[in-house]
Amino acid sequence: MTRPARAEIPEPPPMLLRQTQGSIAALTLNRPEARNSLSEQLIGELHAAIDAAGKDPAVRAVVIAASGPAFSSGHDLKELTAHRADPDRGRAYFAHIMTICSAMMQAIVHLPKPVVACVQGIATAAGCQLVATCDLAVASEKAFFATPGVDIGLFCSTPMVALTRNITRKQAMEMLLTGEPVSAMAAQRMGLINRVVTDGTERDAALALAQKIARKSALTVKLGKTAFYRQAEMNLADAYRYAVEVMTENMMACDAEEGIDAFIEKRDPKWKDR
Repeated sequence: MTRPARAEIPEPPPMLLRQTQGSIAALTLNRPEARNSLSEQLIGELHAAIDAAGKDPAVRAVVIAASGPAFSSGHDLKELTAHRADPDRGRAYFAHIMTICSAMMQAIVHLPKPVVACVQGIATAAGCQLVATCDLAVASEKAFFATPGVDIGLFCSTPMVALTRNITRKQAMEMLLTGEPVSAMAAQRMGLINRVVTDGTERDAALALAQKIARKSALTVKLGKTAFYRQAEMNLADAYRYAVEVMTENMMACDAEEGIDAFIEKRDPKWKDR
């Protein structure tokens, strides 16, 4: 007697979609059934994709988007809660997740290329942190942002780091202490996002913004992004001393010479990215 053939179990869809659109690397969180919560695997894949974009000379900017109605609801609470059964009640695993997530966020800041968040729905907790960490952010008019950990007894301490580097202290404290959602328009007024666009056009708008920057000198963008984040942590005098050094080195670059000549000669510059 022949045995019936086993039904093949379909491969689960990838958690992160990677596409290249011209010189833009589009990374799409793809856990819509879990509201794109940042599981251990997704954090690792996003970090690896960011590192790969940094090493690829053909990539000049990155867009981080998401599938489904939510951008990201933050950490995967079911995954975290499963480790309550560990001998240490999950302490080591919780520290591990927060550490690798923080490292991924810092990789975005340290990437020498601009990163644009494309937000189509809710961005809460670590999802809000991800938006705040990106260099720029475009959001649908229907998007909302929140750090609601306080509602479940878990203060959003790691999202707080990125949030307080984007908006004022009192605005950040209100979001962190109340957990209440903030509309896209309010988020724009606060400085959390750059642009609010008609629902359904946010991806095109984010790509257009990324492409606009990608047409600049890659060297100049790299120098500028690095300098922006470094000087922001310095006192005024040190920031100016550092900026003078950066500006001087930038002036010696081929692209600065070419760009200035092109401006004087009223023509488009031809970047060499050096």
